[in-house]
Amino acid sequence: MEKEKVAKELLVTYDFTPVSENALAHALRISKYTDCPITIIHVIEDGSGFEGRKEEAEGKLATLCDDFYKKNGVKINYHVLGGTIFNAIGKYATECSARMVIMGTHGVKGMQKLTGSHALRVIVKSKVPFLVVQDKPSEKHRFTDIVFPIDFKAETREKLYWAIYMGKYFNSKVHLFKPPITDKAIAKKVNTNLNFAARYLIQNNIEYEIHVAKKAGNFSKETIAFAQEINADLIVITTTKSVNMTDFVMGLPEQEIIANSARIPVMAVNPRVGISTVHSVMY
Repeated sequence: MEKEKVAKELLVTYDFTPVSENALAHALRISKYTDCPITIIHVIEDGSGFEGRKEEAEGKLATLCDDFYKKNGVKINYHVLGGTIFNAIGKYATECSARMVIMGTHGVKGMQKLTGSHALRVIVKSKVPFLVVQDKPSEKHRFTDIVFPIDFKAETREKLYWAIYMGKYFNSKVHLFKPPITDKAIAKKVNTNLNFAARYLIQNNIEYEIHVAKKAGNFSKETIAFAQEINADLIVITTTKSVNMTDFVMGLPEQEIIANSARIPVMAVNPRVGISTVHSVMY
């Protein structure tokens, strides 16, 4: 894949916790392959004493960037946002046309409780894809094996660009993973998406394999189990197209994958781009 004349930024959500350090480590790895510059973003809630808190955060971030350069030889930028993580991150990422947002997830402490469901609430506010990580990069130093779940939804195709994007830079193998379907109508839609994905992977010289889940039922669990079985480095998913607060409370399939117990990085793509646009971006 040809590198762009002006590389788009990798945004890293940063809240001075170990998981945000993990996110920054992933950004460094991706930047070395793609030449995308890195900007760390920190969110501070609006309200009393905002300017003072912002100034304090900027001082810490400036020191962090200096230390990072001394250690890694890579200059990074920083930006402090006002608001909440649920609106500020996605808005800023969209406005600056970032390449992607890299975000760490953790427990009840840190950047306003960035857990699985909270992370999804951040993600769905953006037109930019999110790479959600729980640990530091693996010792492979690249995304060798990418799991690409395929279902019957048309939105499944929209994440294909990003599987190809990562595959091109990291010389990855894409594992097309589909559920065992007995219903002929649904099976036809799944196979249509499968054939679509396989065709574009071939055209872009991306190695791929096709796998079928061992069990029917919870496809998210089967996806995680398969990813763990092959020691995958990344799972690429599409978020639910239209969500509301009830969905977050009851739980969405992608929440389980984002917060997967195998701690595998997940790229979450919002279904915001038409298929024709995806096609034009690929070539």
